[in-house]
Amino acid sequence: MLDLLTYTFPISGVTTNILIPPLVAMVVSFFTSMGGVSGAFLLLPFQVSVLNYTSPGASGTNFIFNVVAIPSGVYRFHKEKRIPWPLAWVIMVGTVPGIIIGYYIRIKILPDPKSFKFFVGLVLLYIGVRLFLDLFKKKTASASKKFDKKLTKEATVRTISFSLRKTEYEFWGERFSFSTIWVFIVSFIIGIIGGTYGIGGGAIMSPFLVTFFKLPVHSIAGATLMGTATASVFGVLYYAIMPSGGVQTTPDWLLGLLFGLGGMVGIYLGARAQKHVPQKYIKLLLSILIVYIAVRYIIQFFY
Repeated sequence: MLDLLTYTFPISGVTTNILIPPLVAMVVSFFTSMGGVSGAFLLLPFQVSVLNYTSPGASGTNFIFNVVAIPSGVYRFHKEKRIPWPLAWVIMVGTVPGIIIGYYIRIKILPDPKSFKFFVGLVLLYIGVRLFLDLFKKKTASASKKFDKKLTKEATVRTISFSLRKTEYEFWGERFSFSTIWVFIVSFIIGIIGGTYGIGGGAIMSPFLVTFFKLPVHSIAGATLMGTATASVFGVLYYAIMPSGGVQTTPDWLLGLLFGLGGMVGIYLGARAQKHVPQKYIKLLLSILIVYIAVRYIIQFFY
């Protein structure tokens, strides 16, 4: 029976049971979506190390996963009124231009699997360490303690002001603000990294918003997912139609769709379950897994 479900994908050359991609994506996305991350940053190592899909087309396939999977989570966060839309728009406008720069870095500088794994390892190590260290920071605001508990129905987002200098919103009775221009600049830089990696940038943006801008993870998850989905649409187009100089960059559409279908279920369920899970447990689980993968990828570069 299992042999009947084994399939070789013509574009990528990957041979695997067709149930594995959606199941892996569903499990990964369930946990990562609680932190405002699609899970693409973990699916890329899975493609490279488990499925042996090492060409730049793997990054494009990751973008397909984001495009298919993320809307279900965004819908859930929007339904619960937990998306600060000004933040989402700033992330989208900043990230998209960086994606095309990241695309050319991927095909011109990092087409070699060994070098690309090293780059992925550095990105993952940064994400994991930031999340882990954030767990041990002293909490000075009442909001920090509040968000380590189950959210109530009153935990919704309300925009107070939006300008190029500063944006402010209210969430669960607390006011939060951020520099609009600085979030835009950070989004642009993250877009470059995300375009190279094939993640859309949410996995890096979310820790930045939590650790540097002091925004609660329960309020920014929908915005970062929205930014990732938008950036991923452009990422798919770049990898599918832009000149590649002979490098195989075409995404594996069927494989990406299977990942996306599993991710669609996982992200929706994760978005729904997020309000029941304290953010410290989400961060701990993700940081341990991310650092483990990062260290393995960095070490392999030297052997």
